[in-house]
Amino acid sequence: MTDSLTHKLSRRRVLQAAAAGAIGLDPALRAAVWAQGSDKPEKEEVKIGFIPLTDCASVVMASVLGIDKKYGVKIVPSKEASWAGVRDKLVNGELDFAHVLYGLVYGVHLGIGGPKKDMAVLMTLNNNGQAITLSKKLADKGAVDGASLAKVMAAHKDEYTFAQTFPTGTHAMWLYYWMAANGINPLKDAKVITVPPPQMVANMRVGNMDGYCVGEPWGQRAIMDGIGITAVTTQDIWKDHPEKVLGTTGDFVKKYPNTARAVTAAILEAGQWIDAGLQNKNKMAETIADKSYVNTSVDAINQRILGRYTNGLGKNWDDPNYMKFYGDGAVNFPYLSDGMWFLTQHKRWGLLKDHPDYLQVATQINRIDIYKQAAAATKTAVPKDAMRTSKLIDGVVWDGKNPKQYADSFKVHA
Repeated sequence: MTDSLTHKLSRRRVLQAAAAGAIGLDPALRAAVWAQGSDKPEKEEVKIGFIPLTDCASVVMASVLGIDKKYGVKIVPSKEASWAGVRDKLVNGELDFAHVLYGLVYGVHLGIGGPKKDMAVLMTLNNNGQAITLSKKLADKGAVDGASLAKVMAAHKDEYTFAQTFPTGTHAMWLYYWMAANGINPLKDAKVITVPPPQMVANMRVGNMDGYCVGEPWGQRAIMDGIGITAVTTQDIWKDHPEKVLGTTGDFVKKYPNTARAVTAAILEAGQWIDAGLQNKNKMAETIADKSYVNTSVDAINQRILGRYTNGLGKNWDDPNYMKFYGDGAVNFPYLSDGMWFLTQHKRWGLLKDHPDYLQVATQINRIDIYKQAAAATKTAVPKDAMRTSKLIDGVVWDGKNPKQYADSFKVHA
């Protein structure tokens, strides 16, 4: 390299090159490269919203364990009451980032389910670990899974009420997909309501709903309290499905790119720590069970994160596809096809009136560039392809190749 060319390289470019090539370096040393000089986070204290759910764990642990400091930021977790509240605070800047529903971010970006604002997904926080719970009353009538629920609903023409957590969110989409796969049209054969996750169990207890889809620990809690049964886990609907993401606004990433990278790296490392072993998972369960986070008993959390499931009807099993936070990096990559899938379902259920440019929208929202920088800083492997292939519960394969055709292919739709 000539002297003149060397001078033309800014300090920033040199640091970026050093960090990108630092795969062989000790991770702490690599993080120090990122946290100093012109690559230093522009905003050093950030507020991250979360909802009381097991899958907020990597955000909380990044703060509690002090992993954030290593990357030059201080994460302040902020407990929120509902997904609508998270959406509003993200949009108006009260929150810098949030542990948030994948489909909520996409909905806001397109102006469905709230005000329209450019949004960003920096990483997937977890795969798996949600469930659909049916009331004990419904189970007593014989509805214990999708097929038997369809029979009961056909035989007894009552009004059936099911709850999800946000209209464009993951839980609504898992609930609708599962019901439709069993021949039930969720929008025509049932009444669907929106309930914040921590309020699901109390609402079922007083008879406000026949079933709900939500993240843990609120599936396990219903079983422990004797009010519901697990009809299906979401990993049985879609193995290793995307779930919560680290979301922020497009404006925030533009203004604070180094902060976005640092926070992504810290949470990535926290997920790595959680998935490293049994001891860490138990410590995580003890930490997030506290009233300042999820506010439940440790045993409501720690069984299902270890894959120890019971359905409330005497069936027990070890599920290999339990909630994962890292999975050697396979969990966290923001696949374009994952984001596009939510758009196909938004179109299917009439939330989007027309087909969007699926790939363009996903490319805008999913900030693979920021994620790759964070992955380099945490020694996380990155997949070669931004698309992945999955087979869902109805046997239909999703690979992101023809989203319009896929969205239009379902017999049961709005």
